[in-house]
Amino acid sequence: MNATIRGKLASPWLWSGLLGVLLAPLGLAMAQDADLDKALEAVESQNKALAKSQEKIQKLSTETSDLLDQYRNVERRIEALNVYNAQLGTLLASQQTELDSLREQIDRITVVGRQITPLMLKMIDSLEAFIDLDVPFLLKERRERVAKLRALMNRADVEDSEKFRKLMEAYQIENQYGREIEAYRGQVEDGGSKRTVDYLRVGRVVLIYQTLDGKDASRWDKASKTWKPLSTEERSSLPSALRIARKQEAPSLIRLPINGAEDAK
Repeated sequence: MNATIRGKLASPWLWSGLLGVLLAPLGLAMAQDADLDKALEAVESQNKALAKSQEKIQKLSTETSDLLDQYRNVERRIEALNVYNAQLGTLLASQQTELDSLREQIDRITVVGRQITPLMLKMIDSLEAFIDLDVPFLLKERRERVAKLRALMNRADVEDSEKFRKLMEAYQIENQYGREIEAYRGQVEDGGSKRTVDYLRVGRVVLIYQTLDGKDASRWDKASKTWKPLSTEERSSLPSALRIARKQEAPSLIRLPINGAEDAK
């Protein structure tokens, strides 16, 4: 039995079979490892593909989000522009109304200018005539003012409104003269000679001059349009009146010769 067994064990075919039986599981394991490696490689490749796909998706999502934000910004701008355009339309309509009104006013001003120019010329003539007929005080100054008004009327670079303002200013000055008491120094022509004298004017009621030495004094007589000498008694209060007019003395009651009232006819 032992010899038979040993003989069988010594057979190469037996060992070959045994080796095949023993190595079969190992081959199976190696085959399984190879399959596992392939599976792992496939999984890894799939994971890489998925990662790339995820990156693309993330990139597309970011781009989509950016585009959405841009769209919303543009939409808000469009909405703001629509509101602005609506307001601008209202403003333009208002400006057009104002423009139409200004054009109408300009047309009226042109018509008024055609009417007011002859009126101003008549007012200057009346002012000049009034000065010639008035009490002869500050004649040089007043006549120069009229001459300046006439020169102003001939200037094309001055608006009618400015011309009218200057004319009314001259009328106001003349009106103010009637409410003033004034003392000033000037020249008088009396008896064919000129002398420097002190004038006293009380509105348009009294105009008196006194020589610088105080010896002679005369008053303007509207009826005769001449200077009439004052008596010593009439001159007595004149120095005090001159000081009051110059604000060198407190106001007080003074006696001055005035023209008598004329009968109405």
